[in-house]
Amino acid sequence: MDIGCKLCHSDTSRFSHPKLGDYHFCPFCEYISKDEASIISEEEELKIYNAHNNSIDDAGYVDFLYAFLNDAVFPYVSSDVQGLDFGSGPAPVLAQILDQNHDFHMDIYDLFYVPDRIYEGKKYDLVTTTEVVEHLEDPLAYFHRFSELLRPDSVLAVMTLFHHNDMDHFNNWHYMRDRSHISFYTPKTMRYIANRTGLKVIHTDNIRHTTFMLD
Repeated sequence: MDIGCKLCHSDTSRFSHPKLGDYHFCPFCEYISKDEASIISEEEELKIYNAHNNSIDDAGYVDFLYAFLNDAVFPYVSSDVQGLDFGSGPAPVLAQILDQNHDFHMDIYDLFYVPDRIYEGKKYDLVTTTEVVEHLEDPLAYFHRFSELLRPDSVLAVMTLFHHNDMDHFNNWHYMRDRSHISFYTPKTMRYIANRTGLKVIHTDNIRHTTFMLD
């Protein structure tokens, strides 16, 4: 049985991966969601995260984050600002880089590793979320939260690898093979989300980076 798109409620088409389960593609906003019956438990998800070995001593990982910062953050945000890294992971490398090297003042939050909601009641000049939104079952709710955390003229910078609107490619794509990845986007999806959550897209590299501001 097909379902409506979780973002725009348009009709979706179902397709299957032989090992990872069923997915739903929305031709209107281009959002792909993993079928709820195929989503793994939080315990299984945490095991996957615990296997990640990202650290500030990993030069390749630091370069990966700097590519994001140089493209999606630094052109739009000055130094000496208050920021939040949402979904900072077991090692908050992005926040460390910004704190130590660029005179940012970063709060961190992570559902599993830093669950204290330090952001509640605050407004920020910058919110970053890197390799997080592909894990979200209800993206709109989170983007509403992100928009509420922004001061006027501040920035939300998001990293997630975009799918190619090609289901054959999708089924052979390394990014969907991570069983904790359940939501997949394109730049069009990000523009749709922005329109629904009081944001506007001010930049995308059309590969994995999107920068938003309040509309």
